Amino acid sequence: MSDVLSSEWTKLHSLRSTWYAVLGTLAVGVGVGLMSSQAHVGFYGSSEPADQAAFDPTEASLNGLLTAQLVISVLGVLAITSEYATGMIGPSALAVPRRGRLLAAKAAVFAPVAFGTGLLVAFGAFLPGQAMLAAGGVPHASLGDPGVLRALVGCGLYLTAIGLLGLALGTLCRSTAGAIGCLVTVILLVRVLAQMLPEAAYDAFDKYWPIVAGERITHVAPDAGALSPWAGFALLVAAVAATLAAALWTLRARDI
Repeated sequence: MSDVLSSEWTKLHSLRSTWYAVLGTLAVGVGVGLMSSQAHVGFYGSSEPADQAAFDPTEASLNGLLTAQLVISVLGVLAITSEYATGMIGPSALAVPRRGRLLAAKAAVFAPVAFGTGLLVAFGAFLPGQAMLAAGGVPHASLGDPGVLRALVGCGLYLTAIGLLGLALGTLCRSTAGAIGCLVTVILLVRVLAQMLPEAAYDAFDKYWPIVAGERITHVAPDAGALSPWAGFALLVAAVAATLAAALWTLRARDI
């Protein structure tokens, strides 16, 4: 297994697209988070008292997560579809006949990269973002506040899960464009369409849709209508695990 891991690491870090995706995730995650923090400095004072009471300064700094997850999930897709595009998946399958081991090695190599990138996004957006809020006289958070460190580490965990979802969909689709289309649908389009549902159905969607539920791990302020942070993340992990299981079955069942 160590040889397979070494091979997969060579494949991942030798692709220019890997570093483009990592840098892109950092750029949009931190950049959007800082812009969000600065925007809250501007309109916090004119907000309604109820909105001020519900303000979550940590969430304000992590608003770039929605965009960052799209970029990191594309990296997960490319971790396998790049081999289908170049035809290298055939030699890979010959070198590692046990396809479960091949997929496991890809996931094991990709996960630390995604987690580290997520941590850099979280701390890179949080620390200067909270400094902006403090300088503007807006309520701000520190690392010692309850739930803050969990939310920042949760950002890394969440982006890792979303990236692995991209890897699973890339395995299922065997096409970069097809897998990215599925990701955009799951992450964004379904949310837009859900807003057309009746209120009760939308509330259930907002509570139990794995992507939305998983994001709770990056929030600090409690939400009476949502799952707890760890319960929501567990639902996301279960959904990703099921997709990976389907990807493994497909990888074993069909001809490369």
